[in-house]
Amino acid sequence: MRSYGVRTRYRLDRADQLTGACQKAIGFRTPLALLLLSLIIITTVWCWLATPVALTYAPINSATKMDCVSYAPFRDHQSPWNSGIIVSAEQIAADLTQLAKITGCIRTYSVENGLDKVPELASKVGLKVLLGVWIGRDRLKNTQLIKTALCLVREYPSVVTAMIVGSEVMLRGEMSESDLRETIRSVKARVDIPVSYADAWEFWLRYQDISADVDFVTIHILPYWEDLPVRAEDAAAYVDAVRRRVVVTFPGKEVLIGEVGWPTRGRMREGALPSRVNQTRFISEILDRARKEHFRVNLFEAYDEPWKRQWEGTVGGSWGLFDGWSREVKYPRGTAVSNFPFWKLQLGSGVALSFSVFGAALAALWRRPSMPGLVSWVAVAISATVDGILLGVNAEKTFYESYGLNDWLVQGLLLAAGIAAPLLCSSALMSGRALPTFLELMGPREGRRRSLPMLMLGGTLAMTTLIAVETALGLVFDPRWRDFPFAGLTMAVVPFSTLTLLNRPDSDTRPVAEAVFAGLLAAAALLILVNEGLENWQSLWTSAVYLLLGTTLWPARFAPIASWVPRLSVISSKVRMLDPESGALRPIDVALVLEPNSLAKKAAEGATTVMAKGE
Repeated sequence: MRSYGVRTRYRLDRADQLTGACQKAIGFRTPLALLLLSLIIITTVWCWLATPVALTYAPINSATKMDCVSYAPFRDHQSPWNSGIIVSAEQIAADLTQLAKITGCIRTYSVENGLDKVPELASKVGLKVLLGVWIGRDRLKNTQLIKTALCLVREYPSVVTAMIVGSEVMLRGEMSESDLRETIRSVKARVDIPVSYADAWEFWLRYQDISADVDFVTIHILPYWEDLPVRAEDAAAYVDAVRRRVVVTFPGKEVLIGEVGWPTRGRMREGALPSRVNQTRFISEILDRARKEHFRVNLFEAYDEPWKRQWEGTVGGSWGLFDGWSREVKYPRGTAVSNFPFWKLQLGSGVALSFSVFGAALAALWRRPSMPGLVSWVAVAISATVDGILLGVNAEKTFYESYGLNDWLVQGLLLAAGIAAPLLCSSALMSGRALPTFLELMGPREGRRRSLPMLMLGGTLAMTTLIAVETALGLVFDPRWRDFPFAGLTMAVVPFSTLTLLNRPDSDTRPVAEAVFAGLLAAAALLILVNEGLENWQSLWTSAVYLLLGTTLWPARFAPIASWVPRLSVISSKVRMLDPESGALRPIDVALVLEPNSLAKKAAEGATTVMAKGE
């Protein structure tokens, strides 16, 4: 019996040596291979995202100027809702000098806020003006603005080629049809130039009698904002079809498309995706159709209007051909356009984050006596790759979708959480720590976690959860203008979910706070899917992340993967050690021996004790 025990201990020691050698090999080769794979995937995805799209016709071309373009001079935080703001003549002159290089005409919407200077300044650079008068409920103000506009028409007869009295008044419901018609007739009787009224094409079909009082019909067609949004690939054909329908409805009247365009940034509406490529494609196609079929088009609009983001979200301020802050053209005078002009910087930041995530995991190993298994390194690689791809997207969304202190705070915290989560989770994964509960962070003093890594991990989870709930409720109750936070939430949620899956919590009890948040996120995700439809991939992605975060907050009753796989492997090894016929020990299959958890260690210790007693 003594020789039997000696042989047993020898073979166990030999198995431990082989296991250690295997773990050292895994510890060096596995993370290196996964890191290289992560970098390859990140680079490949960004090269694909930044692929330029070649167009047959360049929309901004100094050789062939556009017919006309909508113009508003407001920059930075200037807004037409503040009647006290008077835009300087120098600011307007700089814009008109730039616009004169790409078009021969501009359309304005008002004569307030310094816009009464436009005809004079336009005459100096050779631009014609479709002079707009903004009218609404205030009749006295309407009278004053019309008087100012009539003076400009008389003073600059060679510059002002037409007057557009009112824009989307019927859509906003600010005047009755009879009052609007009376206002148009009073203006038309006092000028010698054509007079029109502008509104969405559906309202022209609804109030057809207005056509009797105008010289030409001005319609707005914005495929993105249609009740049934149109994809960018089909938008030009859709606009032409609507134009033909209006032409048939008003025979003998010229039809001017007074607003047509596509946004470069903002949320999707069903299959309609705002992007640089889609804007360029749409404008190129609609201008090409206009030249071939000989109809007039006024593009909406010349410059982005940042002030609209406060009322209409990111998409409301992103319709310009020129950037609203830099006043530079959004895409070069060429035929190749990319959605990510700064993709190399975004790629570099993603690669750096991937390195940092693997570095945080390796740093945690210095405090761990044994090497982790393959599944842990795969989890680290998933977090590093996903976050490395999305960091550039998230940073760009933070920059362009933040307006005001509240937006910058929420978007900035989400970006910070997206960067911190993979670093903290990879460290926790290698250290054997599970996600702390909210009760452990903010509950009774005796039950709180006090270590700094756990406080940082729990704080990041809490911040991510609060932002997720706030954005989810916004998308449920006030979705029209809100952006989908798919990139930022994914960066934070994926590392948390892998950590929850692999590192078992200390208790199987489901915390109440987490359960409430999980249920709320799940309900919101389903409602968002119903509201947005299945064509909106931003909505599908965001809803999926809400559900993933919900499952992360809702701890499963069964033990996670990392806890039961090692247990099964140890039990399997024990069975193989005892030969049922001879009672002799068989060699251990090292490939099956993973890192044991506490329960597996106790089982192994118990088996050794039993065999030792057998001596």
